[in-house]
Parts: sequence; structure tokens; C-alpha cells
Amino acid sequence: MSVPVTPGRDVFAEGLLELLKPAVQQLDSHVHAVRESQGGLCGQHIDSRSELCKINEDQKVALDLDPYVKKLLNARRRVVLVNNILQNAQERLRRLNHSVAKESARRRAMVDSGAHHSPASPNK
Repeated sequence: MSVPVTPGRDVFAEGLLELLKPAVQQLDSHVHAVRESQGGLCGQHIDSRSELCKINEDQKVALDLDPYVKKLLNARRRVVLVNNILQNAQERLRRLNHSVAKESARRRAMVDSGAHHSPASPNK
């Protein structure tokens, strides 16, 4: 079951694609920037945790830093969770962008092939 191709519909699809494409690209770049930022944050978290453990070991007076280490571990877990969500969202955006480009190319090819046929033969 194929949908008939009409010039108005193709123009609408192209316009919609052109309207959404910058937003999808911008969202993709923001997701990428957040993922990079979270990677750096994760590294800083590991460094902070190591420093807290060293401070705890070096202190003459026994300070209980376990609650802080647990908070850092909890924060790391949340950062990893958000990073996974962002990775999934970025992958869905990539697939959506690919599907839109593929459909747009298909429609463009249909319009181009329709333009090459003479108006006297509407069945082709």
C-alpha cells in the first residue's frame, strides 16, 4: 500500500524537514557537549574520592569521611545514569535523523523521476 506522491505533500515534507533539522542538530550537539562534560565530571569525582580517602588515611584524628564518600558514590551513580539516558537519546536522534534523511531522499527521487516523465503519460 503506497501513498500517492503529490507535489504539495512533498513540499510540506521538505519544509518540515528543513524546519526540524536545525533543532535536531542543535539538540544533538548539546547532548554531545553534556556527555563530554559528564565524562570530565566523572573523572573529577574519582579524583575527589581518592583525595578524600587519602585525607582520611593521613589524618591523625580519625575523621569519619564515609558519609561523604557515600554521597560521592551516589552522585557518581546518578551521573552515570544520566549519561546512559543521554547516550540513548543521542542514538534515537541519530536514527531519527537518518530515517528523515532517507525518507527525504526517497521522496526527492520520486519527485525527480516524476519530473522526467512527460505530462502526457500520467500512469508512469
